[in-house]
Amino acid sequence: MMHKFRLSLFVFFFAVPLLGLAQQLPQFSHYSFNGQFISPGYAGITGQTELNVLYRYQWLGYEGSFDAGGAPRTALFSVSAPLPGLRSGLGLVVMNDEIGAVDVFSAQLSYAHHIPIGAGRLGIGVQGMLVNMSKGGYRPNDIGDPRVPFNSSDRKYDLGVGAWYQHERWYLGAGVTNLLGATYEFENEARSSDRSIVTGEKHLMVSAGYNAELSSNVVVTPTTILKQDLNAGVSSVEAGVRVTFNEKFWGGAGYRFGEAMTGLLGVYLLKNNALSFGYAFDYTVVNAAAKSPTSHEVMLGYRLPRSKNTTKPPIRTPRYNM
Repeated sequence: MMHKFRLSLFVFFFAVPLLGLAQQLPQFSHYSFNGQFISPGYAGITGQTELNVLYRYQWLGYEGSFDAGGAPRTALFSVSAPLPGLRSGLGLVVMNDEIGAVDVFSAQLSYAHHIPIGAGRLGIGVQGMLVNMSKGGYRPNDIGDPRVPFNSSDRKYDLGVGAWYQHERWYLGAGVTNLLGATYEFENEARSSDRSIVTGEKHLMVSAGYNAELSSNVVVTPTTILKQDLNAGVSSVEAGVRVTFNEKFWGGAGYRFGEAMTGLLGVYLLKNNALSFGYAFDYTVVNAAAKSPTSHEVMLGYRLPRSKNTTKPPIRTPRYNM
């Protein structure tokens, strides 16, 4: 059974990059540290309360032709907390994504139920989403064009579902957002009675990783993530590998297919590696003339001590507890 799973995981890592080549959702080079963003099933699955902050500045130095609308910038804060007595967990993701003249703020609250399976646990989660989308800063070619929205915003609710399996050495998770397909309406420049409409499309994210211990001091972790627009059929795929030394330092490299090479550096700090800091650097290698060459991302994470309970928890080490 385990042999078949490893073969399936191998096929997943090396075949899934052929599925597509485009960006839809906000992207993070630290995706392997960002499970709560990927799936509501991640909530509390590691057995520790985790707090995570990410900030990404994509295409540093890229500027719009006029006014606002330059490089995309994304800020994210997430919390994942176990509820041991209920065999479940809670999760929260708060994110602000600036893309040109569009500013999207979202808050996502998740609940996951945990089911022991084999040597790991499966989290099955649901997610409630509040999304506020703002649009502004457009300059129409024809003054008063009713199809061009001016500064306005709309707020809607939506739902998501997902699952996450966490093992000592590997994980596999998936999540789907915007199940309701909420529509956002914006007032137009000439007549406030007219509306421009944007529909929230369903997105799928799938991520996996495996920890291979080469020695007592070196752990190699291949990872991958797929992001799929289920309405448009467009996807983005990234794969990479991270090497952790002495359970304290890590470095890695990856490739976002059809876009950029990525590099990672990080360190664990404090007792039991409770605090983590990471930096990611992206270098654009596809369509570089239309973008600035580099993107930058920083991550700060903190894990609270594992809660005490009446049952003895499985033995874990920081290197396998992401």
